[in-house]
Amino acid sequence: MIDNRKLTMAELYRKSVEEFRVSTKNPIYIILENIRSMYNVGSIFRTGDAFLIQSIYLCGFTPIPPHRDIQKTALGATETVDWKYFKTTQEAISDLQKQNITCYAVEQTKNSILLPQFIWDHNPIGLIFGNEVDGVSQTTIDSCQGVIEIPQHGMKHSLNISISTSIVLWDILNKSF
Repeated sequence: MIDNRKLTMAELYRKSVEEFRVSTKNPIYIILENIRSMYNVGSIFRTGDAFLIQSIYLCGFTPIPPHRDIQKTALGATETVDWKYFKTTQEAISDLQKQNITCYAVEQTKNSILLPQFIWDHNPIGLIFGNEVDGVSQTTIDSCQGVIEIPQHGMKHSLNISISTSIVLWDILNKSF
């Protein structure tokens, strides 16, 4: 018989906030461009914690912690995941590029790399996710070294930003182990 009982908190080996802060991070930076929803921002913090990313860059009118609506979905991840605020996405990209970090927009473009074909070389990368309605701006796309696209086959060709972030992180990290 297969043991399918739910794991206890002790069995999950959860890190404390301090253990998380000193853990070696995956050198991935998430850049959020003009995100409207505090719930999306909170969900992305939670995903960033789950995948042990380096940092989240909040840009433009993207809401910043602390806020109860961000916390509602972050469930404490704003206390573990490092983050910075930038007035513009261009400032965030410039900050990363000064550190020789390659930036990719996650968007649908003519010459995008489909996510299944994208192979991460373990060098630090910035992944830029855009506004819930307008996506990543063309100015931002033009500032990136490439564009990654999540293949979609339905009518909408659109995913919620927190879902997109989760899919991209899971795929990139899953292929790297």
